Amino acid sequence: MSNTQTDSAYELIKANILSCKFAPGQKLRINEIANDSEVSLGAVREALARLSAEGMAVSAAQKGYSVPGVSAEDLINLTNTRIFVENECLAQSIAGLGIETETQIVAALHRLLRIPERNPDNTSTINPTWVAAHEVFHNALVLGCTNEWLLRLRRLLYQHSERYRALSVPLSRQQRNVNQEHQAIFDAVMAHDTLLAQSLMADHLQRTTDIIIESGIVKSAA
Repeated sequence: MSNTQTDSAYELIKANILSCKFAPGQKLRINEIANDSEVSLGAVREALARLSAEGMAVSAAQKGYSVPGVSAEDLINLTNTRIFVENECLAQSIAGLGIETETQIVAALHRLLRIPERNPDNTSTINPTWVAAHEVFHNALVLGCTNEWLLRLRRLLYQHSERYRALSVPLSRQQRNVNQEHQAIFDAVMAHDTLLAQSLMADHLQRTTDIIIESGIVKSAA
């Protein structure tokens, strides 16, 4: 099989896991995925092995692969770790901000604020264009950070958080103004106010967690 096929299968499966199109706990059937994505069985197997190494898929002997489950404990631990890492990246980024970096942050926010969060065709679902712009904005905020180990860990945590954020979409419409949250973080970063930016970022990430846990859509692992 070609690397192109494997990469294609990897990106498709990953996108479906992060968007919760493949639901938490769902079995990942290699034949079905290969048919749907028009790639070889070998490409799907390789893609699933990569995803398993990243914690995006779970492998069990004689049972194949499945989507990782979700739980309140996992979400709390994930959010606490992400806040710690995100804010360290943010502090280093603010310390290293320059004109070019600030210009990219401005452009990223400008685009994000002009894209509807909800899918215009189905407002109960997330708009994939917004999802992409949202990631670009959050990535832009840490462009001044040069610690590659921190940035790798941040990317991994961000991706795992996406599954939980996708679960929160039907819940959060009346409970928050995400555009205002992003604008406030942006203003603090551009003012080089590290402590305020970190506080706002922590609140931004924690709010999603609180909405999900209070809704009861994720249960205790016990």
